[in-house]
Amino acid sequence: MGKRQYCDNTHLTLSERIIIETGITNRSTKVAIAKTIGKDPSTIAKEIRKHRIVKPKHNNNYKSNCKFVKECDGCQKNHKRCERYQEGSCSERDRSPGACNGCKKSGACYLTHYEYLAKLADEMYRETLVESRVGINLTPERRNEIAEIVVPLAIKGQSFYQILNNHPEIDLSDKTLYNYVSQGVFKEFGLDSFTLKERVQRKPYTYKKRKAGKSCENEEKNPKDFYRNRTYKDFMQFRVENPGLPVVQMDTVYNNPEGPYIQTFLFENSNLMLGFIHESKTTASMISTFDYLERLLGSETFSLLCPICLTDRGTEFKAPDLFEASCLVPGKKRLKIFYCDPMQSYQKAQIENNHNFLRDIIPNNVLLYSVTDEDLSLAFSHINSTPRKSLNDRTPYDLFQYSYGQDIIDLLGIKKLHYDDVTLRPYLLELIKK
Repeated sequence: MGKRQYCDNTHLTLSERIIIETGITNRSTKVAIAKTIGKDPSTIAKEIRKHRIVKPKHNNNYKSNCKFVKECDGCQKNHKRCERYQEGSCSERDRSPGACNGCKKSGACYLTHYEYLAKLADEMYRETLVESRVGINLTPERRNEIAEIVVPLAIKGQSFYQILNNHPEIDLSDKTLYNYVSQGVFKEFGLDSFTLKERVQRKPYTYKKRKAGKSCENEEKNPKDFYRNRTYKDFMQFRVENPGLPVVQMDTVYNNPEGPYIQTFLFENSNLMLGFIHESKTTASMISTFDYLERLLGSETFSLLCPICLTDRGTEFKAPDLFEASCLVPGKKRLKIFYCDPMQSYQKAQIENNHNFLRDIIPNNVLLYSVTDEDLSLAFSHINSTPRKSLNDRTPYDLFQYSYGQDIIDLLGIKKLHYDDVTLRPYLLELIKK
């Protein structure tokens, strides 16, 4: 057996189409033409069939080109009036070479002729190439169907990834939807680029040169007393020695340095977030949340949920012994707390990134004086009902419920919402009018 013809998988050029036209005129087979230009025979067949032009014959009163002419001998009907009429076949026209260029019988043939012209075929190809890259690949009916699903949910603040995950019947990628929106496909339905959620990109941390005599090594060798054995390096070592223990990240969010403040928690294993409002940013205020949760859940359940806490070096968290001490069992430690390195927010990146969801509902320019713990429970119920790509399209609520049960998540005040009811906009808490 001979080796298979090598093909370069490139588009046909005008010079190659001229060779195809010459081959047809010389009555060469498609296989012979393909070998000449180094293409697959199927490529030649598709090219001829797609770009050949029809040249009909004036044979209105001639019936010998009907495939049933021998069965209807003596019939004088015009073939256009005959219900049985079917044009006959031609092996050279219908098989190889596939067109009538150079056919010696074309003058006496009453069948429909096909002609392949290289320059015309190349022009047709160029037009198709341009048209395939212009406009959208949607019918008006399909566009309306997609708009009925996408527009209301996007206005609620849901991302395209979230919408497509919950509505697989749309059968588009999120990139395609973003392109359609930028092209104004859904503008008449009230959805444009200004309606979409802001795409936040966190800048990578760049290490700055430190002043002489102030190296990182010296800083780590002499940490302050309340950071001793609680640095991020100690945290990583503790996790190695205690594999499997869940970690809770903690932070503080505020829009005004004078308050109020939102103390946020994120459970790393499920991405579930909680938030509690505080009038002041003091150590006592932050510890009161731990005491409240321990009393609500019980000492054992609290330690099961939060054996390790990772936070930053904010002044409101600088009392590790008080955070760790149980309020129910004297002398017992309810958790182990660790602190990130200075200016290293990426060390608790999960909670930092998940604050973007909270900022969709509570923007930076909104005062928090009217926000209550009930409002935060509602906001985090919507946030925790949002599926995440990092969780294999599952929601934080589902993962937390699977790990700890329904009773605990009910005690925390988090509810599950239907995916189409999820709203990530300020009007959810009536902070900004819809």
